[in-house]
Amino acid sequence: QVQLVESGGGLVQAGGSLRLSCSASGRAFNSYAVGWFRQAPGKERAFVAGITWDGVGTYYADSVKGRFTISRDNPKNTVYLQMNSLKPEDTAVYYCARRSRRGSYSLPIDYDYWGQGTQVTVSS
Repeated sequence: QVQLVESGGGLVQAGGSLRLSCSASGRAFNSYAVGWFRQAPGKERAFVAGITWDGVGTYYADSVKGRFTISRDNPKNTVYLQMNSLKPEDTAVYYCARRSRRGSYSLPIDYDYWGQGTQVTVSS
């Protein structure tokens, strides 16, 4: 069993920054790729960023490229999402998830364990 817990969300003004953390417990987290997704009210869950198990490869949605950075610290079983230059349209609940099978990083169906989410609100 794997448990993922997100933290670091909050209220920030447009142009500000936040760093989200995804802490994992359980077996073999460090052997898996991880993704961050977000879901705004009334919208589907959308891919934000992904990272390979070793941190070498990173992937981003076009809407966050150049503003967000995903990283991981495997000895700490933690994945981070550094979010800079935040915009009101970044407002959403942010989730981290463990990628369980190969394929596109952007499909939620390719992930098996999910955290409970952390709210990010960006005011204009």
